[in-house]
Amino acid sequence: MVPEAEFRSYYGLPVINKPVWEPLDIGGYLFLGGLAGASSAAAVVADAHGLSQLSRVWKAGAAGAATLSLVALVHDLGKPERFVNMLRVVKVTSPMSVGSWLLSAYAPAALVAAASELTGRSRMLGTAATVGAGVLGPAVASYTAVLISNTAVPAWHDAFREMPFVFVGSGAMAAGGLGLVGAPADQQGLPRRLALTGAAAELVASQILEHRIGLPRESYKRGRAGVLMRLGEGTAAAGCALAVAGKRKRAARVAGGLLLVASSALTRFGIFQAGMDSADDPEHTVRPQRERLERSESSTSARASSA
Repeated sequence: MVPEAEFRSYYGLPVINKPVWEPLDIGGYLFLGGLAGASSAAAVVADAHGLSQLSRVWKAGAAGAATLSLVALVHDLGKPERFVNMLRVVKVTSPMSVGSWLLSAYAPAALVAAASELTGRSRMLGTAATVGAGVLGPAVASYTAVLISNTAVPAWHDAFREMPFVFVGSGAMAAGGLGLVGAPADQQGLPRRLALTGAAAELVASQILEHRIGLPRESYKRGRAGVLMRLGEGTAAAGCALAVAGKRKRAARVAGGLLLVASSALTRFGIFQAGMDSADDPEHTVRPQRERLERSESSTSARASSA
């Protein structure tokens, strides 16, 4: 009798190399991109409904978040010219290449839209920039999910189906929270609905993600990543409660909005940390591969026997 094989790796070392990304830079980049993209898309809706003050808040927020996200990305790259070098080619099958060009088109549009809104000049150019940033916004909010899911990191790669929905929901929640903080009382309806919808979408997608991906889901529940994810869920629940209860109280609305923005940031940093932890655990790489191989062999045997 041959004993059943047990999982092991050489000296317990990781099977894959984890990304050499700085947590503050890339975790912040993931969060700020979602906030910027969702805010730009929401600003178009606010303009269409004549909510000028709310639109101003979202345009300014999008421009600020886009600028900070580029700063974080360039800081992680080490040299500004490295970002420029990524624009030397266009590769539609590469999320990194597509994302670089997407940011290069989106960031100027968001900045022009905000500048025109805040200064009152070049209204036609500002309107065109607003529409352009709004069209690109959803892609900006979601492409980073595709980017990390395209790596070999188990906690990210195995969650490729749900991760874009988590990121879009998180970005919408953050944009809604920003609107609750900055918009006047008579323009709170739209950001409140956006925040609540985004929080619900993020929660549902996260739950589906954790139930579907198998072993790598442990990375989202334990250690530092688990703490960040639980804090994100708690602040989202508190933020939603204050957003609903604070219709007539500015202090409650502002507190709720800030909690919703913080929740989005905590979730992004939690997802980033979960990926780092998953890459360090060789079992997360090997065991799911063996399980997929066993399922494939079982399916092949079943088809052969039925034939």
